[in-house]
Amino acid sequence: MQHDPTLPGMRRATPADEALVRGFTRAAYAKWVPVIGREPRPMTADYALALREHRIDLVEPEGVLRALIEMRAEPDHLLIVNVAVAPAQQGQGLGRALLAHAEAVARQAGLAEMRLYTNGRFASNIALYARCGYEQYAEEVLPPLGTVIHMRKRLR
Repeated sequence: MQHDPTLPGMRRATPADEALVRGFTRAAYAKWVPVIGREPRPMTADYALALREHRIDLVEPEGVLRALIEMRAEPDHLLIVNVAVAPAQQGQGLGRALLAHAEAVARQAGLAEMRLYTNGRFASNIALYARCGYEQYAEEVLPPLGTVIHMRKRLR
């Protein structure tokens, strides 16, 4: 178990957590369905595969899942694939704390850049990432998904 004072109860997900991760992510992203008219990608992801190929860390104080972050190390950066926070916990700093956690993971791996992508219609997420030091570096239109905003942050 990892010990992070800003994220009590953090642990690395295992393959046994597949249903938990899937159900939690679906609940966290449900608010976006009416915004984009479909389920966002994290709601339909293959979490059995993700748990084998990515690092997923869970924030589970008192055994109750409150947030998670999914990351994939690339040769020159750490990609944040998914940040999910329980609807009742949104707006309380957990997303920001998870981004800081990911930056610590990147530094430990010797990586100097963070990257992530999000739907162009997720304005509150884009604003959060910008407040955390991420800048937009690319935009791509992927019919029928919409516009994908690519953001990055160089670590010191």
